Parts: sequence; structure tokens; C-alpha cells
Amino acid sequence: MSTIEKALDKLLAQEPAPSVTATSSATAAINDQADVALQQSASPAPHEQVAKPIATDPSNILPSSALPASELPASDLPITATSTAEETTAKIDSDSQHATESSALTSSASAAPLVDAQEVPVKTAAPRPELFIDFSRLSELNFVSLATERRLISEEYRVIKRKLINNAFGPLSATLNHPNLILVSSTRPGEGKTFTSVNLALSIALEQDKTVLLVDTDVLRPNVARTLDIHAPLGLTDYLSSDDVKVNDILYSTNVERLKIIAAGRPHHLSTELLASDKMVALANEFASRYPDRIVIFDAPPLLGITETAVLASMCGQAVVVLEENKTKLNELEKALSLLPKELAVGFVINKAYYSRDKGYGYGYGYYAQ
Repeated sequence: MSTIEKALDKLLAQEPAPSVTATSSATAAINDQADVALQQSASPAPHEQVAKPIATDPSNILPSSALPASELPASDLPITATSTAEETTAKIDSDSQHATESSALTSSASAAPLVDAQEVPVKTAAPRPELFIDFSRLSELNFVSLATERRLISEEYRVIKRKLINNAFGPLSATLNHPNLILVSSTRPGEGKTFTSVNLALSIALEQDKTVLLVDTDVLRPNVARTLDIHAPLGLTDYLSSDDVKVNDILYSTNVERLKIIAAGRPHHLSTELLASDKMVALANEFASRYPDRIVIFDAPPLLGITETAVLASMCGQAVVVLEENKTKLNELEKALSLLPKELAVGFVINKAYYSRDKGYGYGYGYYAQ
């Protein structure tokens, strides 16, 4: 039994943990409407009027005074002689006048046909691209694989995730606040918390009746995007620091049907303070209640040195503390655990743990239960 395992046994004997703990051996790694104006040259002074089709609105037909005889075709004018031979005036019969006006307007319409109104295309936001995760690359780095082959790392995280899922949706969930929100942290950087967060998310995504959201809340040293080799233009800090960015703007789908990701976002001078903001509390509440089948994993900053991590932990129902075999110090572990809320269900994952089998050395897992 290793030094950490003996220390954990002693620690758990002093203060029982509210949930089971597990160990893993994984390696850390978006009219113009054109009206046609029919020009009427009825009076000596030019004047333009907008005309509608005769068949649509007969009231727009101009009176006879608007079309002088000099501008009407001679063949269409009924002419009668007056008592004076030198003067002849054109007398327009009322019935033929309307017919002549209709003919004139029809002729104008044929020369300049009415143009149908054109619809302006509605501008819609371009859909966000789906983040592509290269599972062949992850498999080479000893991450949980989505392939059908059985691998030891996949088996280990099946054990770990089953305990977390039972806590989130089983009888214990009634005693926890937001049991489907799981904080993954460590005492110090480099102990494998991101590796554990990613593997948990991938393993839970294999469940047939559960979905998982992986959120990178380590805004000072974001590592989820780099580990998965993906690029998300917007992230958590962009949402928390701006009223123009909505939750849907930072929520990215992936090529895994049941896995969504929120990246850390762009650097901000108040990055850690944003984690303790009211907006973050409201976001956590939404995550906890919006989808009844969803587990949310927060890849959080280390517990020691970042006070906001403890604030973030108070928004969650479960916590997974990652320890590195032969590296994590017992006094640092005790101090880190003292920062977590007492009502939190806390589990442990021992990372980089080797154990001996009959056929050499391999990765192994175990679990503690109180």
C-alpha cells in the first residue's frame, strides 16, 4: 500500500467522506420594394404621378383634362366641326375618353412593366461549427476510447463514472445541492485534473441515457481545448464579462452526439473574480436544472492558491480531487479538503498509480468506501 493510500485511510477514518472515491492510473495529458412610377405628361408643366394598374385601382385613372387632345393619337379622336371653320376643337366623347386613357396607360405599362417587389434575404447568424475531436490521437495518448475494443483506461473510468452517476441520480441526490454538477480539481497544478475531466466526459458520453457538458473553468491556465486539440472562438470568460454574449454562443457541439463543450474563453484581467460572480451562480443554476439527464463537469483551477475554486465548489454537488502518486503531499491534501464545503460529496482519483500484476506492471484502480 502506497504512502497516499495509507494517508487516505487515516484521513477517512478521522472524517468520513460523503461519497465513495476512486483511483485511476491514467497518464495526465451566424425590399427593396420597387414601385414603378408611370410618368404622366398631361399638363404643359411636367408632373410625375405613381400609377397603379387599372384593373387594381380604377380610381387612379386621370380625368380628361389631364390628357390634352394634342397628345392623343389622331386616329382615336372623334372630331366635330364648330360654327367657325378656322377653328376646330377636339370634342372627346366621355365613353371613348375612358377607352383612350386606358389604351394610353396600357401602352405606358407595356413600355415600362411593373416590377414585382423583391424580398430582401433575411440575415441569420451563421451556425457555429461543430468541434471535431480526433479520437485516434486521444487513443494514442491513452485517453478513453469510443471504439468497441476494451481497454484498461476505459474500464477504470467506467468504475469512476458509475459512482458519480449514482450520486447524481440515485438516492443520495436528494441530499445534495446540484448533484449533477461535478467539480474536478487538485491540490496543485500538473496532477492530472484535466486528464481526469476529459476522460470522465468521454466515458459519460458513452451512456445511452445521459448527456455531458464539459466546462473549462480553469481560466488562468485553460487546458481542455489544448488537450482535445480544438478551437472555440468564444468561451466562459466572454460570457461572464459581456452582456452581448449568450449561453448558446459559447455552447459547442462535438462529433460525439452526447458531448458538448464550453471552453475557457479569452484571457481577462478579472478571470478568477468572474468565477465568483452572480452571473456564474445563475449559469450554474441553469446548468443544474435545464436538462434532467445532463451531467456537467467543471475542470476547475487547483484548490490551493485560487480562492475562487472553493466558491465554484459551493455551486456543485460533487467534487473529484485528483492526487498524483508519490507527489501529492498529505498536508496539502488536508488543507485543500478543508476549503471544500462540508455538504459536498467528495471523491478521490489517484493518478499515475502503477501496481504489479502476475504479468508485469500495468495501470490499476481501486476505491475507498466509508
